[in-house]
Amino acid sequence: MKQQNTQQPEATNLEEVVGKSEAFINKYKMQIILAIAAVVVLVVGSILYQTYVSEPRTKEAAESMFKAQAYFAAADYTKALEGDEEGNMGFKQIIDEYSGTPSADLANAYAGLSLAQSGNYEEAISYLKAFSGDDMMVAPGVLSALANCYANTGDLDAAASKFMEAAKKADNITLSPYNLLQAGLIYEKQGDKAKALAAYTQIKEVYPTSLQAMDIEKYINRVK
Repeated sequence: MKQQNTQQPEATNLEEVVGKSEAFINKYKMQIILAIAAVVVLVVGSILYQTYVSEPRTKEAAESMFKAQAYFAAADYTKALEGDEEGNMGFKQIIDEYSGTPSADLANAYAGLSLAQSGNYEEAISYLKAFSGDDMMVAPGVLSALANCYANTGDLDAAASKFMEAAKKADNITLSPYNLLQAGLIYEKQGDKAKALAAYTQIKEVYPTSLQAMDIEKYINRVK
């Protein structure tokens, strides 16, 4: 009887941890995409300004982005992706027509975010992976969105890996702790307490003044 009494709470606690981790990820899956989208929109102005004065093809690509971005901002993701009846290009056509330009690369990020917002995670992954920009805010954001898409398709190994990559690439108090926490929760869900502890400890030691660090001790104690 004593053996049964000690084992049952352990099983229950594990189920609670898994349930809480999954609930946390599900609760914030849309918020992270929206946050990343906001970062992309914030940075796009400077990127397009820089490319606007370049060769004609690059200029055309930048001009073609404006209407698609407007649809994206209005949450009309179908028109943002496919274009409209007036002949304005969507992100998919911009990618095809202006391949190799900075605008086409950025369109990959927008297309991936648009598809993720619509719940088309598999297709979103292909576009987010195609984005090659290296901006210190946009690139980690796209990696975070990619990780979120992997999590929603059930590929938790890839999700955790991309969250950790996003945290390292960002290296700032805003994005890094968030991504570390997401990675830790996934590791915990998978039963890998050592990796979860490492992610949580990094939040505590490297980003002690972050929002996530405020209650990180409970996560650390849970996996010790």
